[in-house]
Amino acid sequence: MYTTLISCQQLMDEPGESLIVLDCRFQLDNPDYGHAAYEQGRIPGAHYLHLDYHLSGSKNGQNGRHPLPDGQRLAVDLGALGVGENTQVVAYDDGTGQYAARAWWLLRWLGHDKVAVLDGGFAAWQAIGGAVDAEPPQRRPCRFAIRRSLQATVDAGAVLANLDEPAFTVVDARSPERFRGVGETIDPVGGHIPGAANRFFMDNLDAGRYKPAARLRAEWEALLGEGFDAAAIVHQCGSGVTACHNLLAMEIAGFPGSRLYPGSWSEWCSDPARPVAR
Repeated sequence: MYTTLISCQQLMDEPGESLIVLDCRFQLDNPDYGHAAYEQGRIPGAHYLHLDYHLSGSKNGQNGRHPLPDGQRLAVDLGALGVGENTQVVAYDDGTGQYAARAWWLLRWLGHDKVAVLDGGFAAWQAIGGAVDAEPPQRRPCRFAIRRSLQATVDAGAVLANLDEPAFTVVDARSPERFRGVGETIDPVGGHIPGAANRFFMDNLDAGRYKPAARLRAEWEALLGEGFDAAAIVHQCGSGVTACHNLLAMEIAGFPGSRLYPGSWSEWCSDPARPVAR
C-alpha cells in the first residue's frame, strides 16, 4: 500500500487491476490546458480530474478561489471511476506536484488511505520510458464509501481566534515574495496572516522530486523547532492547493496530523476586517 509517494518504477510494477491512476494536470492561467494535454497523451488507463470541476467546490466570493468540493459529489465521481475501498490510487500532474497533492489530500479527507502521488509526475514517467497513450480508459464503477476522515481542517473563524489566543502555528506555502506582500498578482490584497511562518512549497523538491524524508524532517524542524507538535500546525497558501504539498511533505518527513485551512489567503483577504501583515 502506498500512502504518500510512489515511484515511476513502482507504478510500472503495480498490477493494473487493483489500481486507479488520476491525471490532475492543470494551469491556473489556462484552465483548459490539463484536459487538452490529457487528450493528447497520458499514462495508460489514467482518468482526468479537473481542479476547478472535480477537486474544488463552488465559489461565492468569500470562500476562496478553490473551496473544498462537496464530499458526496466527489465520492460519486470517484466511484464512477472505479475507486473502491481496496483500490490503490495514484495521482500525478506535470508541474511541481501541487495538483496531484490536492487530489491526495482530498481522498484522505474522505477517508481513503491507499492514495499516493507519483514522484516526479508525468515528466519523470516519460524520462524512464513509461508508456503514453490516448486510449479511453476502462471504467469499473463501484460505490465509493466515505469513511472517517484522515485529514482535519480549520476555518477562518478559528484562524482569527488564534491571533488572540494562539493554539496553533499557521504555515504559508506561498513564495517568500507573496508572503511579504511584494508583487502580488493573483489576489487583490498582498501580505500574510499575522504570525504565520513561511515554507515555500517548492522547497520540498529537489530536481522535481520530493526530497528524502530525513532531509525534509530536518528542514521542517529548522522552521518549527525540534519536537514540534504536528497537530498544532495549520497549512495555508493562496487557495488551499499548494498547502496540500506541504501537508504531504510533512507526512513524508514523519510528521502526520497537521491540518489545512482550505480557504487560505484568498478567503482571508476577502474580508477587509481581517488583519494583514506585511
